[in-house]
Amino acid sequence: MIANLMMYQRPQLVEAHARYWALIRKHLADAGMDSPETLSQDAEEFFVWKHSDLVLSQTCGMPYRTWLHDKVQLVGTPDYGLAGCPAGYYRSAIVVRADDARTDVSAFKDAVFAYNQTFSQSGYAAPFWHLLPGGFWFENRLHTEQHLESARAVAAGRADIASLDAVTWRNIEAFEPFARDLRVLTWTEPTPGLPLITALGNDANLIFEAVKGAIAELDAQDKSLLGIRGIVKISKQDYLNVRNPGNDSALN
Repeated sequence: MIANLMMYQRPQLVEAHARYWALIRKHLADAGMDSPETLSQDAEEFFVWKHSDLVLSQTCGMPYRTWLHDKVQLVGTPDYGLAGCPAGYYRSAIVVRADDARTDVSAFKDAVFAYNQTFSQSGYAAPFWHLLPGGFWFENRLHTEQHLESARAVAAGRADIASLDAVTWRNIEAFEPFARDLRVLTWTEPTPGLPLITALGNDANLIFEAVKGAIAELDAQDKSLLGIRGIVKISKQDYLNVRNPGNDSALN
């Protein structure tokens, strides 16, 4: 068995995630389902997501619709209470340096864009579609592998602009001193948030109820640290309806 909740993991949240998982395990056990004692937070993401004995993990919408939707079950989508988003949805903060005088995203056409992964909904797909009406996509791109490193690259001047998951941006503002060197230029449109998934043979409704019960029992401090308000069900089709980016030639 394997489980992890690594998508929003960071040092300040390790203990809160562990307590959250302990509550989920308790509810799973009460319902007769076994689960691993600890989260595999350092395991490679696709190894976890495709594991035949996956109990619970959180993925991104783009990997789900591209590779995972027929290999896993949706459990539900955590609601992080994000401003400007329906429950369970999220959006991307497009950030630039605070002292950058440019006020319109079109002025960054020739800038260096930092992104975590090409298969990231918030870091790549969302800004791609946000920029499409303007008729351009960034030709100068810096691959950083993580949202945190994209933000750090902009703050340090190695890049000029980045698109960050709204929950990650909220955590960066809370925990990273360099956040003061950044500002939000604009926001992308909301899309379904990062879903919880389980292996095909498991009872997804049982797991949904276990997560729901765990969130209800989280103490106020952990709930605030994790930024989690509840869990909702968003349909598989709603995830599949979100488009993947085209190639650069689609903008010509």
